[in-house]
Amino acid sequence: MQHFPKFLVPSLFIALSLTACGNLGKDIENKLMELKSKTETLDSTINKEIDKVSTLDSLINQESEKVKKLDTLINNTSSRLAPITN
Repeated sequence: MQHFPKFLVPSLFIALSLTACGNLGKDIENKLMELKSKTETLDSTINKEIDKVSTLDSLINQESEKVKKLDTLINNTSSRLAPITN
């Protein structure tokens, strides 16, 4: 080691450190992009499911209105038939 200049070891250490930090930064950036992609996919899936729930809610409301109309029709018919049966 007497033949190596004294600045060679610190220079190599600094170069290796900077290279490692650069790779770490790229790894973090890749993980963040992956997380963003998964978040967007999850958001899209949630929005689709919310749309399905809204559609189901609308169908339930429509059917409820139909039941109310049928109930009114049955009540009207039974009130007309009550005097005849008595």
